[in-house]
Amino acid sequence: PIPFMGMFALFLAVGGFYVVYQLCGKEKPWWVLLASCIVTIVILITPLVHIFFFIFREILPGGIKETNFITTFIHHLFGAGLMEELLKAVPIFLALFIGQKVKSPLREKVGVWEPLDGILLGAASAVGFTLVETLLLYVPKIINQAASQHGESLGFLVGLQLLIPRILGSIAGHMAYSGYFGYFIGLSILKPSKRWEILGIGYVTSSVIHALWNSVGSLSDSPFVGTILQCVAGLLGFGFLVAAIIKARQISPSRAQNFATRFGDHNSY
Repeated sequence: PIPFMGMFALFLAVGGFYVVYQLCGKEKPWWVLLASCIVTIVILITPLVHIFFFIFREILPGGIKETNFITTFIHHLFGAGLMEELLKAVPIFLALFIGQKVKSPLREKVGVWEPLDGILLGAASAVGFTLVETLLLYVPKIINQAASQHGESLGFLVGLQLLIPRILGSIAGHMAYSGYFGYFIGLSILKPSKRWEILGIGYVTSSVIHALWNSVGSLSDSPFVGTILQCVAGLLGFGFLVAAIIKARQISPSRAQNFATRFGDHNSY
């Protein structure tokens, strides 16, 4: 059952990423996108992740006790939003650095030269994060809980019921947050005079949207209302991602080669 879940989760995650890739319309080598995903996975499954835990959950108030919506939001802003968005952005900054050090044509394939590059690498990084978080944390936990009470078969079913919405929902969750921040990382390359201001806005905004989704359910004691509020927050995250993609395509230096733009122009005649 576990290998099946892993393959099924990978299939769903690739499908979700493919939607983002088609919306972006920029060709990026598959091995570069895979590398972004793998870098994030490596960070999460090695002691490197404890550096992020220590900074954001020990030094900063990411470990604050949740008592109401305000404290819950602060907890998730530092302990999830700011921490996880920085972690998932590591592959983007790494690609940016490598791209500036190597020669053509490798520099164009690997590097981050515009917002579309940042969005794609950020979304690919989020795929790795979602797979690790889902398959190694949430799904095993709920399977063990259900199996201990109702048997292994029902535990597997409950785990599958959690896996599907978590993976598919990542397009309005982790992929949306990371892709949105990736947009600003790429934009900072086009506008170096405002680099730090742009990076700060992207980092904080993506982290706030992330924290809002995590904490908005605490506004109501009703599970149904909490789910509705989370859906609204998810739609907000997806809306920010789509808006970033549309703007990135408009200002893209490679707009003439963008297959999504060419498709749209063809249909407009």
